[in-house]
Amino acid sequence: MAAEEDAVAQECAPQRKKAPSQDDKRRKKMVPGCLMKALVRPGGGEATPSEGDQVIYHCTVRMLDGVVVESTRSEFGGNAIPIRHVLGKSKMILGLLEGIPTMLKGEVAMFKMKPQVHYGEEDCPVPVSSIFPKDDELHFEIEMIDFSKAKVVSDDFGVVKKVLDEGEGWETPREPYEVKARISARTAEGKLIVSHSEGEIYCFTIGKSEVPKGLEMGIGTMTRREKAVIYVTKQYLSDSPFISLEHRFDEIHFEVELVHFIQVRDMLGDGRLIKRRIRDGKGEFPMDCPLHDSQLQVHYKGMLLNEQNKVFYDTRIDNDGQPLKFSSGEGLVPEGFEMCVRLMLPGEVALVTCPPDYAYDKFPRPANVPEGAHIQWEIELLGFEMPRDWTGLDFPSIMNEAGNIRNTGNRLFKEGKYELAKAKYEKVLREFNHLNPQDDEEGKEFSETRNLLNLNMAACYLKMGETRKSIESCNKVLDANPANVKALYRRGMAYMSAGDFEEARTDFKAMIKLDKSSEPDAKAALLKLNQKEQEVESKARKQFRGLFDKKPGEISDVGTDEREEEPAAEDHKTRGQEQSDKDEAEEPEDPSNARQQATGLFSLFWPAGRRIFTALGLERCSIL
Repeated sequence: MAAEEDAVAQECAPQRKKAPSQDDKRRKKMVPGCLMKALVRPGGGEATPSEGDQVIYHCTVRMLDGVVVESTRSEFGGNAIPIRHVLGKSKMILGLLEGIPTMLKGEVAMFKMKPQVHYGEEDCPVPVSSIFPKDDELHFEIEMIDFSKAKVVSDDFGVVKKVLDEGEGWETPREPYEVKARISARTAEGKLIVSHSEGEIYCFTIGKSEVPKGLEMGIGTMTRREKAVIYVTKQYLSDSPFISLEHRFDEIHFEVELVHFIQVRDMLGDGRLIKRRIRDGKGEFPMDCPLHDSQLQVHYKGMLLNEQNKVFYDTRIDNDGQPLKFSSGEGLVPEGFEMCVRLMLPGEVALVTCPPDYAYDKFPRPANVPEGAHIQWEIELLGFEMPRDWTGLDFPSIMNEAGNIRNTGNRLFKEGKYELAKAKYEKVLREFNHLNPQDDEEGKEFSETRNLLNLNMAACYLKMGETRKSIESCNKVLDANPANVKALYRRGMAYMSAGDFEEARTDFKAMIKLDKSSEPDAKAALLKLNQKEQEVESKARKQFRGLFDKKPGEISDVGTDEREEEPAAEDHKTRGQEQSDKDEAEEPEDPSNARQQATGLFSLFWPAGRRIFTALGLERCSIL
């Protein structure tokens, strides 16, 4: 009963009116007698064109005494190419905008128009030559050749697609996919210029200019097995191996059947890591691809990309026929390998070409793979298991799952895989958004774990050079617990890396007030802070040396000493950190990992700008 009442209420509720289009506003100019229609030849069927349809028609414009002004027909001096418009999208004169939707296919009609409904309309959107009699009453003879639903591919209507048979699925080819299609081509007058024999297929690669630009754009909107006519005007008819354009055409109609396409992905966008699907998998891409933290099973064959294409590993031979099993998102396989597998469907076979830095140069390298080797993997995704859904789990089970994922993140952090580690911590924090502890004990455990995760996130961001995000993660901890010494320490280190020295000093001093046991680490951090401040001020002195030594009107050369890269302050462990290291990612003491990305000079010393200029004796400067 309530449902019925809701339905009635929705029906009775006032509906929001659609804003009138520009064409709707133009239609208000119509007055009785300004547009009259006479049927010359009846059409067939009952359907008439509607908004969104492409209409194809011949048009002859005459004066009332029968003198032809212009025409698309060759017998009246036209180019024999019919006009194509898309109702509701193309710019049309008002009389045809009103008259054409009344016509049947094959119909011929004569429209008598007053000047205000053809080119004499005020602010008419269709341009016309200065000699055209736009102020006269005219006859427009229209023959409706065809109309159908169409997809506008280019904004200027230079490429329009008419679907003949719907295709399968939703995926469409794009650069650099490999396409197989049957294609024939005719001029706008209907003359056949390219034909295909039964079964003949043309193969090409999207993005390599192997077919005219407009044809490629149209095929890029098609799905497998779709049949369509693609209308392409001259500005999109580029020369190509498929069709030579020695003779210029104003328009070509391509009839296309998209037989198949092979998914080829440029994973990095620079042509170095390429995934080419050589056997389709099962399911819909990308919905049925492996997610983060999935358990995967693959067979693969690894080859060196050299003259011999030597196979260095094959799971079917070197692993006793057993597939490789691994969890995604844990850095257990080379980065390029995992990036490609995560875009595969079960049963799919793909050929992956990988550069050294995404293969084995940053991963334990097999003994028979030389350093700097380009690799090719042939990978078959046998299947995968989705990550465990936490819905319905009790609190202890959820915290156990969270602990396992966090421990994996800590391992990745220690291995220097900060992006992967961050993803693990983020996953748990996202799940925690839907968790509601039921009592004080659960609430305490939940809060402590969430704080640890945010501190882990802060550590990852700091290692990745994203100091502002590191500070934000620390703030989340301090909002919940303002006395968290570890969060103050980590935020102070982030402030120092960002060049916000006063904020960093405040955090380190707050540590001493809150926890006397942290005083040695805080003082060490303050000492490091002072050293960094002095280094920045020293660089500023060198940079501005001589800048203010010249007389008014003279130009001084600013010092151009090259700035040495500054090692970031190392994150010292607090005394109470030994126990918490079991829960929180430990930061390695490798100096190369502790170096921050080089930043601009001003971003380093501007927060301390007043102190710098005071040290330079420039407390007051006048612009001369």
